[in-house]
Parts: sequence; structure tokens; C-alpha cells
Amino acid sequence: MAIDTQTRKRRASPWRILKPVQSQVRLAMAISACSALFGLAVMLQLMMVIQRLLTDPNTVPWLWFGGAAVCTVAAYVARLGAFNQAHYAAFRLERILRIGLAERLAHVSLGYVETQGAGALAKVIHDDVKALHVFVADSTPLYARAYVTPVVTLGLLIALDWRLALVTLTVLVLGYGILTRAQKRRRDMVRKYNAARERVSAAVVEYVQAMPVVRNFDSGKMSFGRYQDALDGYLTVMLDWYRAAGFPARFSWLVLSPMPTLTLVLGMGLWLTAMGDMSVSRWLGVLLICTGMAEAMMPMMMLRHMIEKVSLSVARIEEVMNAPELEQTALAQAGTPLSLNPSAPALQFEDVTFSYGADLEPALRDISFSVAEGTVTALVGPSGAGKTTIARLIPRFWDVTSGRISLGGHDIRDMSPDQLMEHVAFVFQESFLFAESIAANIRIGKPDASDEDVIAAATAAQAHGFICDLPQGYDTPVGERGVFLSGGQRQRIAIARALLQSRPILVLDEATAFADPENEAELIAALSALMRGRTVIMVAHRLATIRDADQILVFDRGQIAERGVHDDLVVQGGVYARLWRNYEQAQNWSLGGARTPSEPAQEMVK
Repeated sequence: MAIDTQTRKRRASPWRILKPVQSQVRLAMAISACSALFGLAVMLQLMMVIQRLLTDPNTVPWLWFGGAAVCTVAAYVARLGAFNQAHYAAFRLERILRIGLAERLAHVSLGYVETQGAGALAKVIHDDVKALHVFVADSTPLYARAYVTPVVTLGLLIALDWRLALVTLTVLVLGYGILTRAQKRRRDMVRKYNAARERVSAAVVEYVQAMPVVRNFDSGKMSFGRYQDALDGYLTVMLDWYRAAGFPARFSWLVLSPMPTLTLVLGMGLWLTAMGDMSVSRWLGVLLICTGMAEAMMPMMMLRHMIEKVSLSVARIEEVMNAPELEQTALAQAGTPLSLNPSAPALQFEDVTFSYGADLEPALRDISFSVAEGTVTALVGPSGAGKTTIARLIPRFWDVTSGRISLGGHDIRDMSPDQLMEHVAFVFQESFLFAESIAANIRIGKPDASDEDVIAAATAAQAHGFICDLPQGYDTPVGERGVFLSGGQRQRIAIARALLQSRPILVLDEATAFADPENEAELIAALSALMRGRTVIMVAHRLATIRDADQILVFDRGQIAERGVHDDLVVQGGVYARLWRNYEQAQNWSLGGARTPSEPAQEMVK
């Protein structure tokens, strides 16, 4: 998914997206900070225990022992509490973001959804939101360890002995300087690393999805070769990163580990103690506390890595959240019920021009036509002429670039999506079915429909027979995307769904395109029942199905080239006549050569 320039500039910090759970995250960070402070308090009280034992070996300092034990328990309880709060906030944010993304996608144009692609949007809703969950759940304790611990530790070290504090600080500055130099190319390498991972993922998906083609034509040579190339590229990036930051990174982690700090503080403390310039108890206290600063550097580096990693996910989530919604006029926003004017055309296009992008050529130019109530209008033309674009503008998959589309005299932009869908039903080439029962799929759009209504719609759609033959009848699950049903069966379920909704305007986008001869007869009968008494706009490639249409609009290069009825258009000898001749030749083709032309047997029944 593309990330716009403005989002790219703002993507450094993911905290802006945490506003819904900000108070809970702050509480978790505060509790985690308390846990860190209790841990330091344990060290101070152990220092006091040592001091009292050195002063009076015969007296056990139970008070300081007890305080250390209480602080130890408190540190554990606070750490557990911070963990719980952080994870509660992460789960809550995950739910809020996924609901917000789903609601946003419900209000943007379906064209935007198609342009982005189901895979990319699914990755945002699932993977990117999950990355935010991990960040919120794990970053809270890191912040306490990365910032609270070193600041408080430095203050305590200065209070105990500024010289040993300076030794500790010098070690950390040296290690951090080496690490910063080692990570000089980090941002560029992270970008290359993510790109290489995405190429590997894409190659894996392509190889698995294309397995039937691979086995028949490729034997894995070309497709597996792309996968191998992606893996080789990934390996090259990783080796380059390792060589560029290898020794400096490993050496810096060694310097930032507790051992160098302890060694230098131990040596400096021995010298100061031997000189009588420092008490043994203070020296031991510094030894107990000084590792806090070194140990905090690791969480700080991990936190930086997590922020860089999650920033891309934040950018992708915000891009979807900021996707432009469909334009809503004041009437649509108010939800004012609009009654269709019976004297106006059921559907009308007025000087409609449409382009899929500002820098692309218009797909439609100055399209004007009207559809009378109760009539059948067929849209035909060569591939890419604009037929399907017309069908998809009616439900506002996209909005027109200029011009106007109206239903019953009302601009469709004055209608809310719910109002628009109350008047228009759609049956497309590929019918999507949810992984529910057949009855639940038919009820989509009208969930309160009775069983009798569902059966009546299925019967009219020529689907009742095959449904009754299934093991569980109408309660039979259809599987993901209706995988357990054939293409013709899925299409008849979609027709039953449209019949149940009983909307006055019907848009058909080549509803019989993928039907076999046996299923086609049943589909045509089902479509005939669906079309009866409705205003129909039909995109058709099989010209025999639209011979009796009341109006045929012939599209060519985004414009209406011809309009009329079948017989008149054939006589004119234009685009439609050429399409009809090609259609007849295709129908009369056989393995043995051309046969005698005959009238196509199946015609659409009005």
C-alpha cells in the first residue's frame, strides 16, 4: 500500500495513534516506573544492611532487611500490574482500531477498496494493527527501564560519590557513541530489509497460488526461480547489514553490558577506599546501583527499534483512516427520506464523465441516457468500452468526475448509502458468499426475512432443488467464498438474495458469464423471475440474451456509439452489427469447422 509524502514525514512517532488508550498507557508506564524505583530501593536498603553489619556485626538490621523484602515484593507486583495494564490497553486499542478501520472502509467508495486490493487492506487490519498491539504491550516497561532507571540511578550515584558516577557515565557515553556510529546506516538498511522481506512474501504467495499453472506449464522453473531470487536478495541485504555494523555493534554491546562498568567501578572504588577517601558501605552501594544505567541502554535500543518498526504500520493505518469518504450532500447527511418521482425516469445519466484517476484518460465521456420504469436496458460493446464502469457508478463504487446520475429525479449523491441500496439491487459476474449457511447468505440485506420468504426466493431463483439435495438443506455451510458450491449454484444464491430484497431497480453485470450450458438454462429462468416487474440495466456479452431489450446502448471507447433495439441496430451496419456477426460466428464454431448458422436457442425472457 502506498504511503503519501505527508504521512511519510510524520511517521517518526507512533504515539499519536494511541490517544484512545492514552490514559491507560500512562498508568501502565507510571506503574512500571514505580517498579523500577522499588528495585532501586532494594539496592539502597541492602547498602544500609551492609553498612550496619560493618558498624555492628553482632546486630542484625531486621528493619532494613524487611524493607528490602517489601520493596522486592512491591517491585514484582508493580511490574505485573504494569504488564496487565499495558496488555489491556493493547487489546482495547486493537479492538478500537479494527472497528474504526472497518467503519471507515464502509464509508469510502468501493472503488478505493478495489484499488487498494483485499490483500493490502487485510494486512493493514490484521498485521499492522497486531504490530501496534505488540508495541503497546511491550513498550511500557521498556520506557520505565530506558528513562526512569538511568536518570534516578545517575542521581543516586552522584549523591553517593560523584567520581564513581563520572566513571559510570563515561563508559555509557563511549558505548553509546560506538553504537550510534554502527547504526549510521540503520534507517536505509531497515528500508532495504523490509523491501526484501516483502519481495520474499510476494514470491511465496505467487508460487503457492499459481501451483496449478506451475505444474502444467512451468514445472517450477520460472516461478521458483523468482522465489529463489527473492531469497538471494534477502540474504544479500542481511549480509551487507551484518558487515556494515558487525564489529562496531558487537563491541558497543560489550561496552554497554554491566561487566565493564562493574570492573571500572570496582577498581576505582578499591583505590579510593585504600586511600581512605571513601567508606566501604558507599563503595558497595555504588557497585549495587551502577549497573542500572548500563542495563537501561539495552531497553533504550530495543525501544528505538520497536518505534522504527511500528512507524510504517502506523502510516499504513492512518492512510486507510484518512481515506476520502464518499461525498455526502446536506440531504444525504440529514437522512431525509426521498420519494421517487413516478413521472421522472427510473434512472438517468446526464453528461456523465468519469476517470479512474486525475492523470488518466476518461473512461467515460459525456454519457447521457435515461431508463424508463419497468424497461430493460442492455449495455454492450467491445472490452474496455465502459459498460461495467456504467454499472459500477450506479451504486457509487466511484463518484462521477462531472455530470449527474439520478434515480426517480433525485441525484444519487443526495441519497444516503442505505437509501440508495433500498432502490437498487445488483448481481455481478462473481457472487461473493460468506462462510455461513445458505439461508444466512440469502438473508444478507434482509436478516429478518422468514423461512417461508427465503424458500420462496430460492424457488424463484431455481435454487430450491439443489439446496434440498444438500446434507443440511438450507442450513448447509457454503465454506469460505462459497467454495463448496459450483459457480452456477453460487450465482443462483445471489439471485435469490436479490429476489428477497425486492428492490425496484436491478443491475446485472454479465450474470451468466461463467455458467455451463446446463446451469445457464436454470440461471436464465432465475434471472427472468428476478427481472419481472423491475427496471433492469444489463451488461451483456452474450448478445442473444438481450435481443428483446427495450433499449440497447452500444459503447465504444467510453462513449455511446449507437442506441436503439436489436433489429434496427443490426440493419444500421455499425458497431453493434459487427458485434452481432462476430457473436454468430462464435456460436457456430465447432471442432469440425463452421456449421450452418442457426438462431441461438436461448433468449432472455422479459
